[in-house]
Amino acid sequence: MQVMKLNELSKTYDQAHGPVVDRASFSVRPGEIFGLLGPSGCGKTTMLRVIAGFETPDGGDILLNGRSILSVPAERREIGLVFQDYALFPHLSVADNIAFALRRVPKRDKRERVAETLSLVGLGRFGERMPHELSGGQQQRVALGRAIAAGPKIILLDEPFSNLDASLREATRSDVRALLKKTGMSAILVTHDQEEALSISDRVAVMNEGRIEQIGTPETVYHRPRTPFVAQFLGRTNILHGTASGREAETPLGRLPLDREARGTVLLSLRPEHLELLREDNGNAPATVLVREFKGHDITYRVRLGGVEYLAHTEYYRSFHPGQGVRVVPRAPAVVLQHRTWCTTEPESRRAVE
Repeated sequence: MQVMKLNELSKTYDQAHGPVVDRASFSVRPGEIFGLLGPSGCGKTTMLRVIAGFETPDGGDILLNGRSILSVPAERREIGLVFQDYALFPHLSVADNIAFALRRVPKRDKRERVAETLSLVGLGRFGERMPHELSGGQQQRVALGRAIAAGPKIILLDEPFSNLDASLREATRSDVRALLKKTGMSAILVTHDQEEALSISDRVAVMNEGRIEQIGTPETVYHRPRTPFVAQFLGRTNILHGTASGREAETPLGRLPLDREARGTVLLSLRPEHLELLREDNGNAPATVLVREFKGHDITYRVRLGGVEYLAHTEYYRSFHPGQGVRVVPRAPAVVLQHRTWCTTEPESRRAVE
């Protein structure tokens, strides 16, 4: 069962620059938080605007509970919106901001619905406050409460935590996830923040230049990226070439196990935390430590091996110093990447490989 399904959705503003959204397809399941992740300018906000009804697509379809909503005006789509700047009315109280979403609810029922919503978002005592009297995290909860109060089929969140400082961002996104799960509400979260998408989403779609390159659980897209873009956008990684024969490949790091069978020339991804550094005191160390970055919970090293530089993470207590000789040993199989992909709908979909 799917709450929302996008079929080959496309949007172009300028033919000379090509589509902003290029045949994008995905589905959102009941109660699922679906993350739409990508760099600025990749088309994710445009896609959100098309879903909301603020833009008209050039091709494709949007189904809500199995019915197309392309001809339905934005205000009648039963879609809740939470904007980057919260879009609260500064001259209205917290309670009145939420009541604004209930314009079609009879007056006798509206007060009860507002009280229920305030309690749901943990702001039961703040109904008479003005927005400027609240913290950023509290304003975010008011915006979410207003979106939920109207009983939408799905909620769209556009960079909802970007205006919060670092100390508040993590706690707020945890609160928002818990609230969405408590209500069973489906949501699409648009963000450029990798950590945010991976921590709050049930599944993630990674966008690049208008296309969806991969869809999967946060664990899948991080540990088993399909393309060089996905591998490099979701954290740091080592990209290297190799020659594969089955489940192994010859590489500059030696013979490496692979995550799947492959033949011939391959492009591989190996996360820094999947490389281990071993001390070599005999003067014949194949690699040399160039840079050490202490981060408290772990340490990142840049090492040179055979004229090529690699990144490796070690536990905080395993310390090496620049200039020291080490041996680089893989902890996990290297991931075989695809050089090119079609816009895809699900991880198991057919893909073009060149």
